[in-house]
Amino acid sequence: MNVLVLSLTRFGDLLQTQPVLSGLKAQGHAIGLVCLENFAGAAALLRDLDQTLPLRGARFLACLERGDWRGSLKELDGFLAGVRQDFRPDLLINLTPSLSARLLVRALGAPEIRGFSVDPFGFNDDASDWAAFLQLASANRGQSPFNVVDLFRRSAGLQAAASPLDLLPPSAEDRTWARDLLRSREPQGGVRGFAALQLGASEDRRRWPVACFAELGARLWTEQGRLPVLLGSAQEQGLAARFCRAAPDLPCADLTGRTSLAQLAAVLTCCDFLVTNDTGTMHLAAGLGLPVAAIFLATAQPVDTGPYRPGCLCLEPDLDCHPCAFGQDCGRGEECRRTVSADAVLDCVRLLLEPDGPAISAPGARVWRTAFDAQGFLDLVPLTPHGDSDRARWLAVQRRSYRRFLDGLDPEPWTGPAPLRDPAAAASTCAALDKAVGLLQLLEQQLLLLERDPRPVLKAKFLTNCRLLQGILGDEPRLSVLGALWLFQSQQAARDLPGLGRLIRRYGHLARSLRSLFP
Repeated sequence: MNVLVLSLTRFGDLLQTQPVLSGLKAQGHAIGLVCLENFAGAAALLRDLDQTLPLRGARFLACLERGDWRGSLKELDGFLAGVRQDFRPDLLINLTPSLSARLLVRALGAPEIRGFSVDPFGFNDDASDWAAFLQLASANRGQSPFNVVDLFRRSAGLQAAASPLDLLPPSAEDRTWARDLLRSREPQGGVRGFAALQLGASEDRRRWPVACFAELGARLWTEQGRLPVLLGSAQEQGLAARFCRAAPDLPCADLTGRTSLAQLAAVLTCCDFLVTNDTGTMHLAAGLGLPVAAIFLATAQPVDTGPYRPGCLCLEPDLDCHPCAFGQDCGRGEECRRTVSADAVLDCVRLLLEPDGPAISAPGARVWRTAFDAQGFLDLVPLTPHGDSDRARWLAVQRRSYRRFLDGLDPEPWTGPAPLRDPAAAASTCAALDKAVGLLQLLEQQLLLLERDPRPVLKAKFLTNCRLLQGILGDEPRLSVLGALWLFQSQQAARDLPGLGRLIRRYGHLARSLRSLFP
């Protein structure tokens, strides 16, 4: 069977489709991938691919921008015809929830579609609860307990336990080039090893300060004899220049903007470890098996975008406000960027090099080690005293409850500790759950009446209570993702009253289960 996967996303997101591709290949399918043309180089790093079909999105948009809609249509028609000729899909899996990707799925067509599409009326049509959760969780910071790779896997219909993100190794030619390049940058007297440093990030507020990287690099050199290797795109060369000015006497190999993706992979395999922000380079290193210490600031958090390989270390600022929400200005002067210290990161580097070494202190940081749990999902194991925090407890509750809910299973009794110890937070969450349980019971009764007597006045009351339930869940910070999910799923089920009834009962089971966790 031909399985075509759509991933019209950035470098790092594209790499994170690898476990999906490998899981599908293990089922004996031929695998094709549609990606943006400018990231086709990243697709060359993926294993288990039979065909890559680059979409010339930039050319398509250029035609539109100059008003040449006929040219755009010709581009699109040519691409669709090429896919149908070269890799006609029996199953199409779209992992990108954007409208353009959904419309492309609709235009391509396939006997079976998973992930994200649109219905005949142009409304969002998500093929599973997991796909809906994948889209909605990204807008509700701190409300998804799942790594995005696991959300990709479940959205693609893969139920088996995952394996680590495992990319193709660099070619022998690229490895030789990388070794020769790094040797040419060695100072007189040689080095003990190479320390890869990724200075950039998608946003400045998610970037650990250059001065901190410079302090870390200096200590890696003076204490361990490891030469800093600066990595990044051409747009990040200014950061490398600032690094060199901050540590003018520190030898380093500045490779920012000087490597292709394949060469970047080869350089990474020649290094002892990578210290990075939440970047595509982080996922590339994890996929190559390189030890990774990753720093997550502002909106970034390791629980959902951390490296998908056991044994990686993730640092967060030890601040109550982390992670912050999207689209909000920081009222604390981006304090999180100054909270994670070079000492904390150096502690993590030592632990990467000696996994059985002494416990770390990591001042100013919450530190987690990645691991797979009993259900085959990526989890975070605390290495600092933060695993018993209310945030960690609530994520554990969500992880257990939401996994079963999204799999269509009934809740199981919770045997862990109470989810929230803060009295105000517990009271707020309990109040919202009490209201939700009552409303769901009322909705179930009203639906029975509607099935027998669909009068407009009953419909209006029923719809009012549906919106009220969404507001109750959405206004409670710890339940907001359920509010968004309820709104989407109830709208999708509205054309099928028996299906809507089943959905109401499922939410009733979930709400009562969550409420039972509190005294």
